[in-house]
Amino acid sequence: MSHALLAGLARTTEPRTMLRRFLALDAVVTGANGLAYAVASGPLSRLLGVDATLLLGLGVFLVLYGTAVGLAASRPLPSATAVKVIVDANALWAVLSVVALAAWLEPTTAGTVWIPAQAVTVAAFAALQWSALRADRR
Repeated sequence: MSHALLAGLARTTEPRTMLRRFLALDAVVTGANGLAYAVASGPLSRLLGVDATLLLGLGVFLVLYGTAVGLAASRPLPSATAVKVIVDANALWAVLSVVALAAWLEPTTAGTVWIPAQAVTVAAFAALQWSALRADRR
């Protein structure tokens, strides 16, 4: 990913600021998604065709994970190790979402659209964060 593209997306040419913004955006989106899963697991279960208990558990996990990502984003210099763990976790989430869709979930049409869409979003966060980390380390 080019530095110019990253700069355009982050609206800054400072790699560290880009990284912190991409982490913060991830934290907000992940936390909101987790909160929705936790608070509305029943209605979302019916909408997506995914077990309500699974959504509740994922929701709690995502709220905690989003908080951890937000903590990393709040640091003036996010730890490279922490960012690498976040990138790896995001990549793993994206892959497992697709595997779950193919292997055991039986979602509704809405779920069949939502699951890959959120996987692509999470994969994009991983790519943006990794690229910004690499740019900052140069």
